[in-house]
Amino acid sequence: MSDQKQNTGDLYLGLDIGGTKCAVVVGDASFSIKKKIFFDTRTERGYHDILAEFKKHIKSILTDFPDQKLKRIGISCGGPLDSKKGMIYSPPNLPGWDNVPITKIFSDEFGVETAIQNDANACALAEWLMGAGKGTSNMIFLTFGTGMGSGLILNGKLYSGTNDLGGEVGHIRLNKTGPIGFGKAGSFEGFCSGGGIAQLAKSMVTERLNNHQTVDFCNSLEKVNEIDTKMVALAANAGDPVAYEIIKISAGYLGQGLAILIDILNPECIVIGSIYARNENLFKPLIYEVLQREAIPQALEVCTIKPAELGDSIGDYAALCVAVYEDKF
Repeated sequence: MSDQKQNTGDLYLGLDIGGTKCAVVVGDASFSIKKKIFFDTRTERGYHDILAEFKKHIKSILTDFPDQKLKRIGISCGGPLDSKKGMIYSPPNLPGWDNVPITKIFSDEFGVETAIQNDANACALAEWLMGAGKGTSNMIFLTFGTGMGSGLILNGKLYSGTNDLGGEVGHIRLNKTGPIGFGKAGSFEGFCSGGGIAQLAKSMVTERLNNHQTVDFCNSLEKVNEIDTKMVALAANAGDPVAYEIIKISAGYLGQGLAILIDILNPECIVIGSIYARNENLFKPLIYEVLQREAIPQALEVCTIKPAELGDSIGDYAALCVAVYEDKF
């Protein structure tokens, strides 16, 4: 009992480093958030100034909890990075962050162990530890947002691969041609991401309008560049046939990608975020048509496809889960 009481008094800090926004979240081992601070990244400042702002907010937060001990810091950041060495290597959304020894910087400053994971892995931890994948031993998390990132939980542990490239499923080519995602036409990310669906929609709508066909949700070529995934999903839900055809194509490739993952990894659960979570009614029946054709039946039988549960709060929990993870298991 004394150990349990000691653990409940420990604080864990999560740092979320994004190209637009950053956050500092403080919580405990049960993932209860006690306080959070957000600030604009303003990448033009350079990483030294941004990290200085992180340190300022951390010191301010810690003064609010004078009787509690800081146990560990966890960092969520877009890759490329090396979680074992604690290095950030020039993420595209963080210009100038070249070879930054991020975990050493914070462990030296605050005297506690510091861990880092790429943002997809951090979100996978959050959905596994406290979201839709809770209680499973083998879970795949797919972001299905701006891009198609993935985090893998295998045999009860986060799997990041030899050099943190485990789970880069968005790079899988599903067709010789198609929308470009992850630098590759016809990739999983190309067909199943916000950017990819928008590309597909613009191409299909332009073709129809040039052929003098009617597209109710976008009735002129001048408006084509305004098309985004949200517009397509809303129109598909309202019964627009062209919008539904776009979603059907994306869902078909999503089903193909899921079948590959199910056959290779035999997961209990695949948790899908963002676009799928907001439009499960559109995607779910379509992906299961493909899965029933493509996946090994016995593997599909034991796998549940679920929408992510944490929604817009996932960023609040992801970095905190990186901090708690090593101490919890």
